[in-house]
Amino acid sequence: MWRYVSSRQLEGFRRYKYSAVDTNPLSVYIMQPIWNKIIKIVPLWIAPNLLTFSGFVMILVNYFLISFYDWDYTASGTSPGLVPTWVWLFSAFTTFCAYALDSIDGKHARRTQSSTPLGELFDHGLDSWATSIFVLSFFSVCSRDNGKTGVSVYTMYIYLSIVLFNFMCSHWEKYNTGVLFLPWGYDISQVVLITAYLLTGAVGVEVWQKPFLFGYYITDALVILLIASIDRDELSTWRQAKQRTEEGHVELWAVEEQERRASVYFFHFHKRYTTFTVWVVFSPSNILEKQPRLFLWMVGVTFSNVICKVIICQMSSTRPELLHWFLFPLALVVYAAISGLLGWTEEAVLATFTALVTAAHLHYGVCVGLQLSEHLNIYIFSLKKRVQE
Repeated sequence: MWRYVSSRQLEGFRRYKYSAVDTNPLSVYIMQPIWNKIIKIVPLWIAPNLLTFSGFVMILVNYFLISFYDWDYTASGTSPGLVPTWVWLFSAFTTFCAYALDSIDGKHARRTQSSTPLGELFDHGLDSWATSIFVLSFFSVCSRDNGKTGVSVYTMYIYLSIVLFNFMCSHWEKYNTGVLFLPWGYDISQVVLITAYLLTGAVGVEVWQKPFLFGYYITDALVILLIASIDRDELSTWRQAKQRTEEGHVELWAVEEQERRASVYFFHFHKRYTTFTVWVVFSPSNILEKQPRLFLWMVGVTFSNVICKVIICQMSSTRPELLHWFLFPLALVVYAAISGLLGWTEEAVLATFTALVTAAHLHYGVCVGLQLSEHLNIYIFSLKKRVQE
């Protein structure tokens, strides 16, 4: 087993205490009462991480099912009936189940007195990956630009980047304040996704291809809602950090030190976003147009890996590494692509590179999980205690 987590980080996990605040009215007054009822039917012998993982698997199943019918994001625009109605209804069902399981896993952990740092890392680590998968699945509803309606693949890339940046901001905020202020955008986005899938299943994808109000499409309204929630979350980040300093909870020097550490977080995001954008803009074969699903999947996986590493640093109170190993092969592939060295093999190289990145991320996640379970003397998917050797 490859040991990705250092001994210093392992000791930091033992001192870690979880702290979160949820101020979203939709969550507090509507969804939480629903989750409190659902949690009562979950057997006490089920491990919380099993709930978390089951929700993530449902997200993956839904994504690959939609990909089977709509690999290049054209089905909804050119052949509206190509994706069966049951697929959209299944998407609504799996999205709700994943949303519910992700919302009750923490409650179940407290209910069974099995809350651990591993559980939080497992939850947030899968969330960092699921965030991009949710978006990539929804793009099949909008469809890519066909000259009349739809969203261009470049707009898809920008939308995905905005969502990932929003997720990053919530954990950057936690890095600075020590408290995870749950973003309003999460609950809103889940309800919107479920409603959109149900609407598509009920009346067809044509509803997304007609002007909604003043010549704008429903997808335009959803983007405005997304950006508004991001602005609100970013303002909250700065406001909460300043408030904690003024109230004396954190000394000014400590806040400045945390900000210096957290700036590395933004550096990671900037490096990768810049490198991906260079590939998108200067690709000789117009790689994003030819393989949007593969390219966007790769973007989501790489950002998930970076975010997981920073979450580990935040939970263990250690500094994030300045340079990530993934940047070097990525830069090499991008250089080979934009310089024309890859030629007609660019799509094949993208597919191979995406498979390798995904495998590396899976290996990282499995090894980190096993390493922490061993260190904390617990099992990942069982409430039984490990036997000390």
